[in-house]
Amino acid sequence: MQTDIYGRQLIDEIDLCNIFLSNPEIKLKNILVKSDIHFDDELELSNKPILKKYTELKLNSEEFDKQMQSDWFMPAEYLELDVAKYVLDMCKTEEELQRVGDELMKFQDREMFPLLRYCKYLVDTMRKHNIAWGVGRGSSVASYVLFLIGIHRINSLHYDIKIDEFLK
Repeated sequence: MQTDIYGRQLIDEIDLCNIFLSNPEIKLKNILVKSDIHFDDELELSNKPILKKYTELKLNSEEFDKQMQSDWFMPAEYLELDVAKYVLDMCKTEEELQRVGDELMKFQDREMFPLLRYCKYLVDTMRKHNIAWGVGRGSSVASYVLFLIGIHRINSLHYDIKIDEFLK
């Protein structure tokens, strides 16, 4: 598979056949295809994908990111999740409340609440399907909010790691 400058996958007929051969029940939405691909009406697919002809976008990467954030696949319960209330309710001490409040302000200033909702959905989905993920690495461990959501297992308050290490 090829990708464009935004990281969108571009599918050709061979890619599409391989996807369906490996998992015929897969649900594919808004597939970008490099050329016209038509399904035979007699072809018995339980879930025919929605195909979109690839067109080059006239957006810079920041505009593309904003547009894509509004189209993330998440169940309604996560799209409507009050992520601030969720993490604030997990706090047990004044220190935790202060840290979460400070971090939430920084996330809000950067319009990152959709990302936090998606992280919560991702963690819940991995837990539901018994998928393991790492204890944490990189600058994300500086975020106490991400610790509470379950992205990593490093308590940044305990180790006195400042949020500025994450949100530079």
